[in-house]
Amino acid sequence: MKPVFRYLSGFVLCAASCALLSEADAQSYPVKPLRLVIPYPAGGGTDIMMRPFVQFLAERLGQSVVIDNRGGGGGAIGMEAVARAAPDGYTIVMGLTAQLAVNPALYKKLSYDPLKDFAPITLFASAPYLLVVHPSLPVRSVKELIDLARKRPNEITYGSAGSGSGAHLAAERLNLMTGTRMIHVPYKGGGPALTGLLSGEVQVLFPTWSEARGFIKDGRIRVLGVTTAKRPKVLPGITPIADAGVAGYDSGVWYALMAPAGTPRQIIDRLNLESINILNQ
Repeated sequence: MKPVFRYLSGFVLCAASCALLSEADAQSYPVKPLRLVIPYPAGGGTDIMMRPFVQFLAERLGQSVVIDNRGGGGGAIGMEAVARAAPDGYTIVMGLTAQLAVNPALYKKLSYDPLKDFAPITLFASAPYLLVVHPSLPVRSVKELIDLARKRPNEITYGSAGSGSGAHLAAERLNLMTGTRMIHVPYKGGGPALTGLLSGEVQVLFPTWSEARGFIKDGRIRVLGVTTAKRPKVLPGITPIADAGVAGYDSGVWYALMAPAGTPRQIIDRLNLESINILNQ
């Protein structure tokens, strides 16, 4: 047999063996702990939402699931880590609107490709933001905030989970639609941004309900409105910004559970099934 044919035969046998091994691994999955990457620091809305989920997922899979908070770069650091991870189902990521839809439009060069580097497991959730303010700001409605911001251009500050985050765009949309000029102060995640609001470092914030509810209930922050045009059933007493004089305003965030591209279909299907079962409960 000529060398080239020996090489090709060896390559084919190796590929077949690897395929069989991959299939066997998928059938026995999982045999070790999983890592769930969250592209933000601990304490933010995504982190709070995922902690009970990983407990249920661990029970259903029979393996522990460890959260790995990788903040920075608008979520790019965490997303890149997963894009470069082995596609074996043991590293997954919770990607948000910012990482999967906004960043590609904002940055000419990203360290990951949302379409090519990931295999979608499931759409996990969608949620509105809340418009909240520090109690020291003398406003009690969306209209009063807009009026004050117009009188005091470039004086009122708002925080966000980072440049390009959903909360950043929600605030800038309000600026654009009302002619106000509130100043952006980016943080490295929702948790640090909320700390900035509580300390009075910034005066306005667009957090999720999971981040803000405890502080709203104890009066440490004041809620003015909700960002989605339709009032969520779980927030019956909070007025949509669109109904408070900013017609057409609508903003929110969605979350998607992803694995590295090339992860075996059987593993993706298993993670999808378990995730859907947990969400249905």
